[in-house]
Amino acid sequence: MSPEPAADHRRAERARRLVAQSAALGTRPVRRLAGPVGSPAGIPTGAPIGARSGARTDRRPSRRTGPRGPERAAARLLARSTGATLAGLPTTPPSPYWRPGERALRLLTVATVAAVAALATGHPWLLALAAGPAVLLALAATGNDRPSRLDAENTVTPRRCLEGEPITVRITVRHDGRIGRLDPTAALGPGVTLTAVTVGTTEVDLMVRAERWGRWTLGSVDIDVYDAGGLARRTVRTDLGTVDVFPEPSAARLTPIPVRLPERLGEHTTAHEGTGVEVVGVRPYVPGERQRRIHWPSTTRRDAVQINQFAAERAADAVVLMDTLADFRDAATGRSSLDETLRAATGLTRAYLRRHDRIGLIAVGGKLRWLTAGSGERQSYRMVESVLEVRQDRGHRGLLAPRLPVAALPRHALVYAFTPLADQRILDVLGRVRDLGNPLVVVEIPAGEPAVEPGDEIDAVALRLWHAEREAMRSALRARGVPVARYTPGEALDLALAPLLRRRIGGGAR
Repeated sequence: MSPEPAADHRRAERARRLVAQSAALGTRPVRRLAGPVGSPAGIPTGAPIGARSGARTDRRPSRRTGPRGPERAAARLLARSTGATLAGLPTTPPSPYWRPGERALRLLTVATVAAVAALATGHPWLLALAAGPAVLLALAATGNDRPSRLDAENTVTPRRCLEGEPITVRITVRHDGRIGRLDPTAALGPGVTLTAVTVGTTEVDLMVRAERWGRWTLGSVDIDVYDAGGLARRTVRTDLGTVDVFPEPSAARLTPIPVRLPERLGEHTTAHEGTGVEVVGVRPYVPGERQRRIHWPSTTRRDAVQINQFAAERAADAVVLMDTLADFRDAATGRSSLDETLRAATGLTRAYLRRHDRIGLIAVGGKLRWLTAGSGERQSYRMVESVLEVRQDRGHRGLLAPRLPVAALPRHALVYAFTPLADQRILDVLGRVRDLGNPLVVVEIPAGEPAVEPGDEIDAVALRLWHAEREAMRSALRARGVPVARYTPGEALDLALAPLLRRRIGGGAR
């Protein structure tokens, strides 16, 4: 064999080995070797070895795995707004004058360092480094295209929402000159969380999520407005106002009723004869009654005309009594007893209003809040709005239980007391309700067991005393004939109220 064919054969064998290694290891495709290579095994001459062998020909992925420019800017704005929210709402107004921006400060630093270096080293050519930044600063200082009128207005949609729903805030910057970029910083109030920020040429859009029910202050937004050259800035502030966040009601459909019902048409059947739709028996025919009420099977059996007897249907009056004396947070789940109280009360309110009953509200806490009984869908919103600010009443808490207004407790109205049974003063309030003769049902809201360190005997004894005190409060209520229903957060309220449907709830005499 001649030397040249042997060398070509060796190069071809080497190329096959490299291609096989490349395909096995998943590395970059091997490019065509330098020098003339033959066409072994039918491979076309001149094509890259990787392409001819079926190896991977895609490029190596880029090493940049982080977020892109707009995503990084949005993340930076969210982080800065989170820090401003933790620091609290601002109290001093921003400066109404133009001031140097970050770019102007950098140019001033470069010019100052170059001038100092020229004076220190004696090299005049270093002053050329300071000439460019100095010219830009001089042009920015003499610029006359900056707006003289600069303010911002906002639009919040919606002003009323449920827990967990998003709130959209659009801020529009109004001006009479040329402006550059906008740089917002949001300081939000409690109960809301900033989820997204979008910055345009003259608009800033914020996406806020309502975390908990209540009447919350959205906070304020400071927008740094830069001039067209980006060297000077001015800050405008806009207050976002308040938003009403309604609780997510618990699932409830059952509506227990008391023994006595008011003389008002409704959907609850009574033991008295009336003009309802539920047949409760038959009776002999009385002349003058309608023939369509004749019960023909009984008539044929008794050889006498029998008439269907219908039960009267009445509406019920109910009152929701909320215990807002304290707010306990479960150490295991993080649930708030006050939050669960209003959610359960809202679910029960909607269940009664769906059956065209009347329902009122009494909130016992630092301030006594009450609402007379009413019907209709609007009554549900009125009740929730009246207690949205109960968290602000903690500074008015007294040592004695408040006196209940008689107008808030209609005669024979069924009272539902939602309480964690953690404050002895609520027993005095429930005793006054019982003395007025109203039928009473206590719905216990769990306050969460205190956390106990393993092996700590003192904490274990304190926990047993805590359980004994709560059981004593339940026994005192049951001894007075008051049923106690235990509600589990996250479950339907009907599971707690179902045992009350066995019999109607009785009260006393007023």
